[in-house]
Amino acid sequence: MFLSRMRLRPGAAGNREFWQMVGSEYQAHHMVWDLFTDGPDRERDFLYRVEENEGMPTIYSVCEREPVNRGGMWTIETKLYDPALRTGQQLAFVLRANPVRTKCDEKGKHHRHDVVMEAKTRLKQQGRPREEWPPEPEIVQQAGFAWLAMKGEANGFSVAEGDVRADGYIQRRFRKRKGRHEISISTLDYTGILTVADPERFKAALYNGIGPAKGFGCGMMMVRPAVR
Repeated sequence: MFLSRMRLRPGAAGNREFWQMVGSEYQAHHMVWDLFTDGPDRERDFLYRVEENEGMPTIYSVCEREPVNRGGMWTIETKLYDPALRTGQQLAFVLRANPVRTKCDEKGKHHRHDVVMEAKTRLKQQGRPREEWPPEPEIVQQAGFAWLAMKGEANGFSVAEGDVRADGYIQRRFRKRKGRHEISISTLDYTGILTVADPERFKAALYNGIGPAKGFGCGMMMVRPAVR
């Protein structure tokens, strides 16, 4: 696998077409896709994460292939990515995720439920007056941590609540270029320290991502050695 960092070249910042491309998550997806696609039948085989520094985007990506700078707008740095992992190892991490749970209705149809909205619905069902609800950041932290801990069990790592911060909760809505239906996703930003429980499963999670909405910049976990 390859790990890449793609920084926008200073001259490209004045390109009006570029800023039109990053107008929504769907457009940003196409912007990143242009760096990896090599034909109309290619399926997405990469993860990515977009960060902003002083208003300028930097894209990080994990992929089986090296990105190609077709538009000439990026400075691309790529290296082989084969992290050495061991059981019990502690790593600092960042992750932008789409924290949802999938449930079946009475007809067997699957539905995804945003865990933060689900937590608020439970408070309503308990009959608690709004003014007695925990502060929004506390709801986000508790619901977000519970989701990540569950994902950790399936992906070869564990987390302790005191070591994880879940914030930056945003609900996003946009349409595909020719789509009739609105797409709605929510995102949460995680930072913290995790413990590797199963190196092989965790490496698979680093390569394949965590949770849904990977096509919209979610699920790529970036790690480095933890310093306590």
